Amino acid sequence: MPLELKRVRGSPNWYLRGTVRGTAIFESTKTADRSAAEEIRIIREAEILRRSIHGERATATFLEGAVGYMEAGGERRYLAPLIDHFGSKPLAQIGQAEIDRAAHEIKPRASDATRNRQIHTPMVAVLNHAAKRGLTEFRRIERPRPPKGRTAWLRPVEAERIIEACAPHLRPLVIFMLGTGARVSEAVYLDWADVSLADRRAAFIDTKNGESRGVPLNERVFLELANLPHREGAVFRRPDGRAYERRGDGGGQIKTAWAGACKRAGFADKLVYVGADGKKKIRWKPRYRPHDCRHTWATWFYGATHDVRGLMELGGWKSERMVFRYTHVNPDHLAAAINRLPWGNSVKALAGREN
Repeated sequence: MPLELKRVRGSPNWYLRGTVRGTAIFESTKTADRSAAEEIRIIREAEILRRSIHGERATATFLEGAVGYMEAGGERRYLAPLIDHFGSKPLAQIGQAEIDRAAHEIKPRASDATRNRQIHTPMVAVLNHAAKRGLTEFRRIERPRPPKGRTAWLRPVEAERIIEACAPHLRPLVIFMLGTGARVSEAVYLDWADVSLADRRAAFIDTKNGESRGVPLNERVFLELANLPHREGAVFRRPDGRAYERRGDGGGQIKTAWAGACKRAGFADKLVYVGADGKKKIRWKPRYRPHDCRHTWATWFYGATHDVRGLMELGGWKSERMVFRYTHVNPDHLAAAINRLPWGNSVKALAGREN
């Protein structure tokens, strides 16, 4: 029999009850409004009919796939705009062209790297999760080709110049990132519950790669943390004393303070452009990013230890490929070997020429 609206003792909501093509249904509409419940009844009955005729793979929607993915513990950070965009669109009708189009519509001014991170990556995660559960076919989705990795790093004297130029609230954060290799989000969201000054150790919980890790605190980082005036809640605070908000990767919340430090330290380039009002304007572009503190730590660590496995463990990288770039950007440790090559030493070269 078709679905009917029924009342259930003890609940103000209407319930659906009946059997459609052999599928027995008894579920709440989650509304006490009769008109709204009737709309739900019609939609639900049509959905059951479609699935019974065409199969679940042909009718499962993106919303269903996204909800299932989140309920299974999937990353939900970038899913809201994707759910708004695709909503009830069947998973079977979402492919490369639809995802590429969505990336440009949702993020019209974003870089390919941002579109990859915020559109393609979560879309692939939802589609793969749905495919494993039989809601859609597996498909190969190509992602925007990321730009070649940037590995800018600071030499010690440059790092000191930026530290000295930091605003008071930014200084301990920058010293912490330079001394631990923490990602910006790991640092700005660090809580005192995950820091032990007695053991000189900090822990990063639920990191970007899904694994927690601990890092030792060197003398300078330890003293910087020990001199902070509070011991509860967020370790690093905004100028008003409040904790940083948990959104995005955290870097945007220190962008202005970091740019100011780079400008005062002499690491910013003056850009002149014409504004919307037709007048010339000036903007200062930092030569370094907050994330370069992590590159700097990794470069320093490898230069001092030549320990790739240790670098991976402390920095939270899962593959040697990810850390190999730090073994090449600072070749100072090979200078002695270079000098031992023929003509590597100017004195020997001159002596040979005289002979």
